[in-house]
Amino acid sequence: MSTHVLLIDALNLIRRIYAVDSSHKHLTDEQIINSAHQRVMNATNKLLKLSQATHAIAVFDGDKSWRYTYYENYKQNRNEMPTALKSALSTFKQGFNDAGIMSFSPEQDEADDIIATLATKISGQNISCTIISTDKGFLPLLDQHISIYDYFSQKFITPVDIKDKFNLPIDKLVEFWALAGDNTNDIPGVKGIGKKTALTILTENASVESALASDNLPDKIKIKLTNSISDFITAKVLVTLRTDINLGFSLKQLRVKLS
Repeated sequence: MSTHVLLIDALNLIRRIYAVDSSHKHLTDEQIINSAHQRVMNATNKLLKLSQATHAIAVFDGDKSWRYTYYENYKQNRNEMPTALKSALSTFKQGFNDAGIMSFSPEQDEADDIIATLATKISGQNISCTIISTDKGFLPLLDQHISIYDYFSQKFITPVDIKDKFNLPIDKLVEFWALAGDNTNDIPGVKGIGKKTALTILTENASVESALASDNLPDKIKIKLTNSISDFITAKVLVTLRTDINLGFSLKQLRVKLS
C-alpha cells in the first residue's frame, strides 16, 4: 500500500458536529458531548477507510497564536468555544488516539499552520495527503499531492469548485482575501475595496503589485491601494498559512495504529 497521510483539522470537525447536537435543547450537556464524541469517532473511521490512510494526525489549536500579536483585532468577534465542549476536549483527543490516530496540540500555533506545514513537507516528498476541513484557508495548498475533503458535503474540493466559487484561480486567492478582507477572522483588508473590485483587479492583473504598476488601473482604485498598502500587506500576512512551523515529530510517528 502506498503512503497516504490524513490531516484532520480537529476542531473544525468537532465544533461543526457539536453545533448540530447542541441544537437539540432536550439533551443535557453530558448527552450532547457523548453524542458528538460518538459522531466524531464515526466520522474518523469513515475518513480512514475513505482515504486508505497509512498515516494520520488530528491537529488541535494551541493558545493565542502569532496572529493575535501581529494584529490585535484578529478573531475579536469569534464566538468562544462552549464551556462544556472545552472541558471535554481531552475526551475527543483520547478518541482519536483510540482510533489509532496521533492527536497533536501545539502550545501556541494554530492547527491551520501546523497542517499547512505538514501538507507542504509531505507534498515536497511526493507523498499524497488529504486535509479534512471546511476552512477556505487551505484552498491555496491544493496541488497534485494535496487533496482537501469536505466531510459535511461528502466531496473532494477541486480547482473547478474553487474557480466556480471565487471566479479566480487558486494562486490568486490569498491576494483576493487580503484585498477584500476575511470577515470570518475579522481581517478588514483594504478600505474601500470590496469583493467585486478585488475580483476585477486580480482578473485583469497577475497580482496586486503588477496592478499598481499598470497604466490601466483606474486612478481611483490605484489611490486606494497606494494609501492602504500597509493594510493589504498586514492582511496578506494574516491570511497566508505558514509552512515553516517546527513540528518536533516525524512522518514515521504518524503511522496509523491498527487495533
